[in-house]
Formats: sequence, C-alpha cells, structure tokens
Amino acid sequence: MPTVPLPAEPSLEQLRKFAKDIRDAVRSGNPRAIAFVAEHHPLGAPDDASSPSYPLSATQLAVARRHGFPSWPRLKHHLDLVADLSRAPDRIDQSDDRAAELLRLGCLDYGTDDPTRWAAARQMLTTDPSLGRATIHTAAACNDADAVRDFVARDRSSAVVEGGPHRWTPLMYLAYSRIAAEPSDDAVLATALALLDAGADPNAGYLWHGLPTPFTVLTGAFGGGELGVERQPPHPSSLPLARLLLEHGADANDGQALYNRMFEPNDDHLELLFEFGLGRGDGGPWKRRLGPALDSPSEMMAAQLRWAISHDMVARVELLAVHDVDLAMRDDDGRTPTDLAALHDRPRVLDVLLAHGAPPPVLAPADALVAALLAGDTGRIERIEAEHSGVLDTARTRRPGLVVWAAASGHHASIPLLVARGFDVNQRARMDVPVEQEWETALHVAVERDEIELAQLLLDLGADPNARDARYDATPLGWAEHFDRPRLAELLRPLTS
Repeated sequence: MPTVPLPAEPSLEQLRKFAKDIRDAVRSGNPRAIAFVAEHHPLGAPDDASSPSYPLSATQLAVARRHGFPSWPRLKHHLDLVADLSRAPDRIDQSDDRAAELLRLGCLDYGTDDPTRWAAARQMLTTDPSLGRATIHTAAACNDADAVRDFVARDRSSAVVEGGPHRWTPLMYLAYSRIAAEPSDDAVLATALALLDAGADPNAGYLWHGLPTPFTVLTGAFGGGELGVERQPPHPSSLPLARLLLEHGADANDGQALYNRMFEPNDDHLELLFEFGLGRGDGGPWKRRLGPALDSPSEMMAAQLRWAISHDMVARVELLAVHDVDLAMRDDDGRTPTDLAALHDRPRVLDVLLAHGAPPPVLAPADALVAALLAGDTGRIERIEAEHSGVLDTARTRRPGLVVWAAASGHHASIPLLVARGFDVNQRARMDVPVEQEWETALHVAVERDEIELAQLLLDLGADPNARDARYDATPLGWAEHFDRPRLAELLRPLTS
C-alpha cells in the first residue's frame, strides 16, 4: 500500500479534523471517502459504511496507515515526538543578547545560510572576544577547548544542556558553526572531545521544521545542501570531526547528511561512512525513535544509488556497488538500477552496474523510446515507433516534461528531436530529478545553469521568454537577474514583456 509522507510541521489537530471529515463523508455515502477507507483500512470499506454509527476510530486508523503508521496512537506518539524535537533555526529573530546573536549568525540554519552571516559573526568576535566564552554553547562554536573544559568542570551536565537561540546542545553548535574560517583540526577535535568525554551525545539532533529526517551532529560536520557548497559548506574540519563522532558512537546511517552531500560529486563522506557501517544495522537511535517515518539503511542506499544513476555520477555508482548496495532492488515504478541507467541514457553507469552483476535492463516500449530520444538514436527511435503502435503518445503522456529533463541532464542534442515529436518546449517539470512536477521550463533551466547556447536553442524552438515558473512566479529574465547571469539577461530582456 503506497503511503504519503507527513507534511512539514505536521499538526495533530489538522489530522484529527481530516479523520472526522472523512468519517462524516463516509456516513453520508460519499464514494471518494469510502474509497479512501477501502484503500487504507486493513478491513477495507465496511458493508454498513453509511451507518450513522460508523466510528471515528476507523477513519483515524485509515489516516494513520495512509502516512505509514500502523495505528492512530502510533501516529499521535510520533507527532508528540516531532513537537518536542522540531526546530526552525532559520526563523530566529535578531537578538539583543550578543552571545545568542553570535550563534544565530555563525551557524548553518538551512534557510538563510550565507558567508556574509559568518563574516558578521567573526567581526562580532573580533570586536568582543569575550563572547566566545560567554556560554558553553559559544565556547563550543568557537572551538575553545579550555573554556569548554572549565564549563564542564563546574557543571558536567552543561555538556548536554540545550541552549542558545536554536535550543541545541554545545556539540551541535560546534558542528554547525562556520564562525572560524580556518580553525585548526586540533582545536576542533579537542573541543569536541571535551564535550564527548563529559557525556555529550554524538547522535544529538533536531527535526528541521518537523520534517522526519534528523539534522544530527554528523549532518553539521559534513555540511552541504540544496544551496550549494558556497552557502552550505562542510565544516572546515569535516572529515576529522566526523571520524571522531563516528568513533564515539555516531550512527553512520545519517539520512540528512547523505541528502545534503549528494548534490556534489565529492564522495569522501561516503567512504568514511562505509567504514563505520553505512547501509548496515537497524538505523540507530533515530530510526528506533521515529520508526516508519525514517528510511531504513537499505532504503537510504537505494535513494543514493538512484540519484547517482540519474545524474551520471559514475564514481559514486562504483563506490556504492563495491559496498554491496542492492543492484536488483526495484523502485516504486518497478524499475531496477540498470533500467534507470538505460532509461536516462547513462551508458557508463550501465557498464559499471553490469560489471558488478546487476541484471540487464528490460524497458517497456515507452521507456525504451524515451531512452532512444535522450540518446538521439534516430534509428532506434524509428524502430520502436514502428514496432509499437501508439508508443509516442504513451511516452508524451507519461513524460510531458521531458524537454526540461533533457535540458537539465545534459542531453541538449536530443531537444530538437523531442520538440519535433510533439514534446512541449514550454512544459514545466523539475530540473533536479526526472519527475513530472510542474516547477520550471527548460528555458529557466538554461538560465540557472548559465548556458546561453542552450537558451538560444530553446528560443529557436519556440520557448516562451514570458513563461513563469510555478514556485517563484518568475520569468527566465527574472531568474537571470536573480542568479546574476548578465549574458542571458541581455539575451532575454528585449524578448520579455
């Protein structure tokens, strides 16, 4: 049974109201509500669904199972945990407390991250060095091992106390701090060790806006993220610090660290994590705490493999294969890793997978046509179309945003073929993954990637310079100005009304 993840900052009251609304709709004989219960309740829809006595507990169970929980009490328990562990560090207001402000500006918050903030924190510390010893949290963030030792000597429990603007432990502030541009590894490790020796939890963390994947101490050490390495860099002592944490019991199956680092080709984090059990075990304390809301180690590895395949990360696929990641596991669409490699026209990745014993790809006709289109193989395209009546219509229906993915994945030569076969050059889709979610057009992709030749190709094929993306309601020119793409802005400005 497919499940739906909980939203950010999930509300028990909203879910309770939803369950009541479903119950009332079932009692009134609403076919959609009855179908909902039939899909998610273990007993399906009862014969007397329209009875006035149809219980709320039945729809609560269906709602819980829809979100992957075996019962309503288990869902409620999870939401209580989320309420306790949720933090929104990017929403913290400026403070008159200068120690708190040092930490607010100096740490990654995964929303407002920018080097200018860390520079401002460094300036604060230069102006008033005493801020670095104001609390154990600032001492940890400033890698002041002597100050940390003084704090824990006076009160050992201070090593585990949540405090500061983000309600983090001192070790969390150390890992997320970017105050020091080039701290010595010795200072960082001595500070971390002083905290760990005093009982600091190497698996401490929080739930960003209530989302289920925890931002742990290890997550902060590895850094990375959707905003890129300039705005969300690894800790300057990333690998030595991460090794120390792992040696002291941090669980290597850190889903948020894996996600944050998957966008860049550097694999040093994976090499270290594999050394300490990545992909094995039960998922550690966070998995035990959050249960089905958190991916298992094997599910984490499957997600890493799928990303690496679709983004042509040959070395990462090799690394994952060497460490016995399941090369036959099927995704939600029933595709194996080799199916995905063939579908996305990743021949080098496909060779690696086959060399490690993965089963050969078997593509349905529509997928085979998409693969041929991306590869620009006209002979194969014509053969598939001749052998399978209606296959082009099927491919267009399933992948309407294929031009966006072709632009984002480097298959630029295939774009004229796609447009000639009826794929819409102005269709919106996601550029980061091959998903038919209407986010941006291919012309937006060209701007974000700063590829003026691609932009001109798309314009020549009929791309609309006035098209707006679905997330920010901006034209490609707006993107060019936001991302500081002067050549593209010059190209687009006279075409944009």
